[in-house]
Amino acid sequence: MEPVVDILIVGGGPAGSAAAIEARRAGLSVVLVDKATFPRDKCCGDGLTAGALRHLEELGLNPNTIPSWKVIDRVCLAGPDHKLIPFSLPASGGQFAAVARRSELDSSLLGLAKAAGVQVHERCPIQAISMGSNRVKVTAGGQAFRSSVVIAADGIWSPTRKLLGLGTAGYRGDWHGFRQYFCQVGGRASSDLCVWFEPDLLPGYVWSFPVSHGVANVGFGIRRNAGHKIQDMNKLWPDILKRPHIRAVLGPEAKPEGPHRALPIPAQLGSAAIVDRRIFFVGDAARASDPMSGEGIGQALETGRLAARALSSAGIDRPGLACSRYVDALSNGMIRDHRLAGLLSKILANPTGASGSLRAASVSPWARRNFARWLFEDYPRAILLTPRRWERGLFHRPGAFESPL
Repeated sequence: MEPVVDILIVGGGPAGSAAAIEARRAGLSVVLVDKATFPRDKCCGDGLTAGALRHLEELGLNPNTIPSWKVIDRVCLAGPDHKLIPFSLPASGGQFAAVARRSELDSSLLGLAKAAGVQVHERCPIQAISMGSNRVKVTAGGQAFRSSVVIAADGIWSPTRKLLGLGTAGYRGDWHGFRQYFCQVGGRASSDLCVWFEPDLLPGYVWSFPVSHGVANVGFGIRRNAGHKIQDMNKLWPDILKRPHIRAVLGPEAKPEGPHRALPIPAQLGSAAIVDRRIFFVGDAARASDPMSGEGIGQALETGRLAARALSSAGIDRPGLACSRYVDALSNGMIRDHRLAGLLSKILANPTGASGSLRAASVSPWARRNFARWLFEDYPRAILLTPRRWERGLFHRPGAFESPL
């Protein structure tokens, strides 16, 4: 009979790696399987919020090991009038926003999991799963694994969810993103993180996120069921790149580095099962991306860590209690944040709302600074509505990686 481990994790992205590292620190045995071989590319905007950065620091990541890592000091936002308004993040006290290629970030995180003692099996896709009274049997890559519980970190179309009969027929995400890397970008595109709320994309937007060495991650995102046709994104992309206010930021020498790619983004946390007996869904498999921005790295890291903490605190032999603790943690935190973000997204769905929001946010230096920190999840979206998460100095915390590494 196959040896039994405490936790089997399906998926080696940020959610799976974070769960693996957290579980190993608690002394649990962990096996992680992934269908890919790392490093592998992942279609994404590559942006890292303050919340994501704090998780990465606590997990032991060293940004100096990631060649593309770019610290962001200023965010520039434009409403339907196309005028970019600068919002500065704190100039000292650590990092509050950064950009890093997902191929490098994910590989580094998985490396940390391996160093922590996680058994990692790459090129090992999940093929079957069955639950007994006190064990889960998983077949992946032709191998059989037995574990007390499974953490499913296997993406928007989670094979684990499908094998359990918990998939949603026809579900294709709530946002759809489209991105391409550009090299030889201009001064602003090489230093500032820029976002344009274009009238024809609302509540979606166009972005240009600087990566090191004169490269920018450029793309746009649109919400499904907002009057946009996903199949028209290929046709829309050349038009976006020709828009004078966007081209002016990218610079005349900017040119594509590789092909464009598209990605679906799930942002309906709580709309599908988060747990099922001995199964915990995290990251995109839990549909945990932010409904307002589509950002998902911080949410992936947080859900992965919360699932592992619930298991370590309840005890691996009490999965029912662990399920309850995990669901409670999400219900009292991230799910409330997402409800508020969903409401705010509706305000951004028309030009008047988008313009008014940016005007209000830029009324003073204090407003600009705090809006930028809120936008980049320096504190949770709905923190004012969830007093149980308040703590001393919450609105004045330093950023991540404050001490030199």
